[in-house]
Amino acid sequence: MFHINADQQVLGYLGRSLSLELSAVQLYSTQSMLVASWGLTEVARKFGEESREEMEHAERIISRMLALGVAPNASQLRPVRLGSNLYELLQYDYLFENDLITLYEAAARYCSSIADYDNRLFFEELLKEELAHAADLKQWINKLEQPDL
Repeated sequence: MFHINADQQVLGYLGRSLSLELSAVQLYSTQSMLVASWGLTEVARKFGEESREEMEHAERIISRMLALGVAPNASQLRPVRLGSNLYELLQYDYLFENDLITLYEAAARYCSSIADYDNRLFFEELLKEELAHAADLKQWINKLEQPDL
């Protein structure tokens, strides 16, 4: 069986991270199908790419958990929030990404406080990727708010 050799709070952050990343996979996959039904094929493709990127994050978290000696366990997936138009979907996505950012900031801060360099770097890398994704979403939202620019 596994021998857990990691701080319990770090494992807690990893478990919450896995739950949120798998929720993101579900969110973007669903949105991809929804906007495809609206005839927005390029947007559907983009949401599909986001789903795959979030799955890659989940796989990295699973790998990290296994390396630390614990079996991965996503505790709860968030329900998917749907909107009646692209603008609403993007607003929900931006809020969701900010939840991931908040979690990764807290996890990196905690790892720093206990001098856990490897896990701090792990969470900081995920944070960097989610910050970039949130910035892309914000830019997309801004374009929709000002379509004539």
